[in-house]
Amino acid sequence: MNTHEWLQTIIFFVVLLALTKPMGLFMAQVYQGQRSFLSPLLAPCERLIYRICGVQPEDEMEWRRYARSMLLFNLALFAALFSMLLLQHLLPLNPHKVPPFSWQLALNTAVSFVTNTNWQAYSGEQAASYFTQMAGLTVHNFVSAATGMAIVIALMRGFVRRRTSAIGNFWVDLTRGTLYILLPLSLLAALLLVSQGVIQNFAPYKSVALLQATTAVREVTLPMGPVASQEAIKELGTNGGGFFNANSAHPFENPTPLSNFVEMLLILLIPAGLTHTFGLMVGNSRQGWGLLAAMFFLLVVAFGCLQWAEAGGNPLLSRLGVSGVNMEGKELRFGLAGSSLFSVATTGTSAGAVNSMHDSLTPLGGMIPLALILTGEVVFGGVGSGLYTMLAFAIIAVFVSGLMIGRTPEYLGKKIEVAEMWMSILVILTAGVTVLILSGIAMITPSAVASMSNPGAHGLTEVLYAFASMSNNNGSAMAGLNANVTFYNLLGALAMLLGRYVPAVAVLAMAGTLAGKKYVPPSLGTLPTDRAPFVIWLVLVIIIIGVLTFFPALALGPVVEHLMMT
Repeated sequence: MNTHEWLQTIIFFVVLLALTKPMGLFMAQVYQGQRSFLSPLLAPCERLIYRICGVQPEDEMEWRRYARSMLLFNLALFAALFSMLLLQHLLPLNPHKVPPFSWQLALNTAVSFVTNTNWQAYSGEQAASYFTQMAGLTVHNFVSAATGMAIVIALMRGFVRRRTSAIGNFWVDLTRGTLYILLPLSLLAALLLVSQGVIQNFAPYKSVALLQATTAVREVTLPMGPVASQEAIKELGTNGGGFFNANSAHPFENPTPLSNFVEMLLILLIPAGLTHTFGLMVGNSRQGWGLLAAMFFLLVVAFGCLQWAEAGGNPLLSRLGVSGVNMEGKELRFGLAGSSLFSVATTGTSAGAVNSMHDSLTPLGGMIPLALILTGEVVFGGVGSGLYTMLAFAIIAVFVSGLMIGRTPEYLGKKIEVAEMWMSILVILTAGVTVLILSGIAMITPSAVASMSNPGAHGLTEVLYAFASMSNNNGSAMAGLNANVTFYNLLGALAMLLGRYVPAVAVLAMAGTLAGKKYVPPSLGTLPTDRAPFVIWLVLVIIIIGVLTFFPALALGPVVEHLMMT
């Protein structure tokens, strides 16, 4: 990296860490019902919402009722979006007269946005109307993110509460997350993005004459639309679904280096802040800082590895005497560092937004974002889902270390027993097992194989990446795979449902069991989980379980491709 890229990267990390504490404090105030600087403006709106919806804020739920409310709410959202996609040609704000989705694509897309995956097997500017983009996709960007945040807050309450079955009220947590956190931040972010050139309008698509026209092409069509409002929550809620097919590589979504900086920051802001929220809510801020340290270390290492792989260039081109950085598929506006940092931010979380083409990465470079997804996206992770997956890893780390010293494992004053271990295993391994099974089925299904435009190791990597992205609710993809076919639409929807709701329900069940336990004071035999040795142990557990589990698949894909190239 040159001096400018080094400086830009360091500033980004410093700003992210500087915002973690105030963001975490604000979210702790919101979810604990304390007064914040937004309360005078939004508290009346919150009370009005409860009155209209018939919600009693003081009526707390046990975990089964909480999970049932979450699932029924998501089912209703799915039905609304599925219907909208099938009927969009009859709905308003469709100046480009786009046709309805096919039922398979509508099913896949509705599941995708409800589960916070935002996998897109279609081109946004060609397939979705303005009404669908706003009333359908953007709305789901808010509520799917708020759902993930509500689940992790319920888990935090499970650690704090003693001998009770109550873990909060889903409707209250959903409302507060949307009203106090996602809406205000999205509004500010959208205004900032508009100032950088991100478009926000309802104009019909424009035909523009080329400055240097050819006999074949004399003009191009520029898509329009309400982009900034969707772009802000796309990144803030770690959603990732782009208004345009090129996603954040499109100049109407991400026009300047400053907008690129802001979008990367939005992706990591809430997941980073939630670590401090966790520390505050459990009464020990060092616990949150320990989790943040593990996440930050993995993020920096992943960025360094990807930067090294791409800076080394393409070995096939090197043989021809062409040396230098591999800039294929990357934006000259952002440089290698801006593209690499965006790639690890979007795959370490469940954002899935891209400002470069992951299919154009070198084999070892492409393995980095794939490995980040396969770890369960705990390098900050999705809003809510990243932290509760990291806490599942922490519980497993505590359990294993407890077995080593011959003591009953304890975490934050709660004994970790069989129920918590089973739930943690479900959280961590559900997506991984789904990835391996569905990737194997794809390799022996003719219609799935026919969708691969690249044979051999790279084709396997594309299929593995696709199911990893869907199962872990990421949404990014390698472009060499045609995913808009019946096989990938249906099995992809299944992967997204399993990857979202099995861990979510398992987390809520764990919150319920933890809330019912008594508090165990720390003793001389208690493993300190807020110190550096445990952070190191936690990182090792993540690598062993999250990465080495998939080593055979990675060896057959990117590793073999790299060896073939060299």
